[in-house]
Amino acid sequence: MGKEAKITIHPSFTIGEISERLFSTFLEPIGTMVNGTMYNPKHPTADDLGFRTDFINGLKDTGMPACRLPGGNFVSGWNWKDSIGPKDQRKVHLDPAWYQYITNEVGHDEYLQWAERVGTESMYTINLGTGTMQDAMDIVEYTNHKGGTWWSDLRRKNGHEEPYGVKTWFLGNEMDGPWQLGSWEKDPRGYGVFSNEVSKLIKWIDPTIETAVCGSSAPFMAHFPDWDEEVLTQCYESVDYLSIHHYHSAPPGDLKALLGGALYYEDFINTEVALCDLIAAKCRTPKKVMISFDEYGAMVRPNAELNPGYGPHNMYRAHYRFNPERQYILHDPDNMKHFCFPGGDMIHALSMASIQLAFLRHADRVKIGCMTGGLGALCASDHDHVWKSASYYVFSQLLKYARGTSMQVDVNSDTYDIPGYAIDDNSQYPTKEGVPYIDAACAWSKEDRSLNLFIINRSEEDEYNIKIDAQAFTGYNFVEHVELHSDDFDAKNTYEAPETIIPKVVAHTDENGTIRHAETTPISKIGNTEVVGVSTVFRNGLLDTSVKPLSWNLIRFERESDELTFEDLLKGNHNEVV
Repeated sequence: MGKEAKITIHPSFTIGEISERLFSTFLEPIGTMVNGTMYNPKHPTADDLGFRTDFINGLKDTGMPACRLPGGNFVSGWNWKDSIGPKDQRKVHLDPAWYQYITNEVGHDEYLQWAERVGTESMYTINLGTGTMQDAMDIVEYTNHKGGTWWSDLRRKNGHEEPYGVKTWFLGNEMDGPWQLGSWEKDPRGYGVFSNEVSKLIKWIDPTIETAVCGSSAPFMAHFPDWDEEVLTQCYESVDYLSIHHYHSAPPGDLKALLGGALYYEDFINTEVALCDLIAAKCRTPKKVMISFDEYGAMVRPNAELNPGYGPHNMYRAHYRFNPERQYILHDPDNMKHFCFPGGDMIHALSMASIQLAFLRHADRVKIGCMTGGLGALCASDHDHVWKSASYYVFSQLLKYARGTSMQVDVNSDTYDIPGYAIDDNSQYPTKEGVPYIDAACAWSKEDRSLNLFIINRSEEDEYNIKIDAQAFTGYNFVEHVELHSDDFDAKNTYEAPETIIPKVVAHTDENGTIRHAETTPISKIGNTEVVGVSTVFRNGLLDTSVKPLSWNLIRFERESDELTFEDLLKGNHNEVV
């Protein structure tokens, strides 16, 4: 017999509007992500620019809203001006961030034109490491100004008549990290002043744009949150977002710590939101700076040997080492090696989805979320082929159904504790007590008349019987329960076996006791489905269902009648609706 849990949702308890860019992606030319996956002029599907159209079409089908590009640590040493114009006249550079040669076959225009072909919004990162204020002004003028100037006319000469219209510009990348080229780690005030001037100047060039200033690269930084406070103090009035990054790590085999990583993300978000509001109070301004979580991920990493006694200087020691044996690599797009995350598809999908649900629960302030590896999650690929991993189904469901207003979700389930652990000198996680096995978030779209609940079961062993109380949403009918689960935690989808892990529709019993399943399942548009045994009963606004161990679940409700208004729900005028 399964464990018991209860989830309650109510129309009165909202969090905030869900930004379309909350479930976006991140692209950096590391390894063969650009030279091989995105660009390979020898590939059978290559277009006139050398882009793989199998990859483009795979992403286009998902409706991916935005992509942050072209980096990443790479961008802090990149001169965009060397990457435009005729390819035979472009300069080849070293990339000290990742020890690789940058041929600039894919340059500034190609990144933006690739995004146009995918049908996604470009969010651009400016080099504020080794770059200058003038470089920042020039790139915005080249990219967004209509014409009549040297830079805008050069864009037209290079083949793009109309402005690209990039709206969101990131003011550098991880500028507090000692690993960053041109790091401002020891001078937060200087970076804040510099960012203020750059943001001000580029908005004078294009007043429609918005900017994101770098906050801490992780909550473990020795200077966090003091560095962020000093930066924001200098530029709060001129920027729109605070850009933060984090990569959650857990020891091998510790799935509870891996899937509980969302709680550490929420701590990070809460601190940064409070900090933004503190600076707003100091500036006497009603303006709210939002959060852009534009790099994130979850991974398994073995515990490293700790070096006690050095304190914050362990960070410096780790990044001030110089390896005379390390060689620069020239990545050949026609000889790419396929990278895949260790472990099965389901574990990776769940660990990333749990972070995405945390963002959804903070949708009032987190307005941009860019998954590192998100392009591969939406369209897995190797040298020759593309296919759908398990992550594709989770990510695609969030893109399709996490719309409208984020709702508070009251979860009552068993909990577990995560004992504190240290991956290395920098990544040291405090103890977390009372982590719920059931992880959930909810989206309510009044426009679409839809109510969608997303559930993860973090338990490795136990199935949970869940009672979902949606009685306050009178007029809403249960549509379907779609689950993603595998008994084999090491299983993966591949090009040869693409349906190893696919969504399944759980049959349900309706108000009259009739066993049903959705005749036309929307999820079938993004993959094959099958109907599994009856475990869901819906009566009088109460849904009884079950969720398998280590599973992802989508619960969908819809309102059929237009007669019931939002005000009716809040006032309790339910009896007026026939």
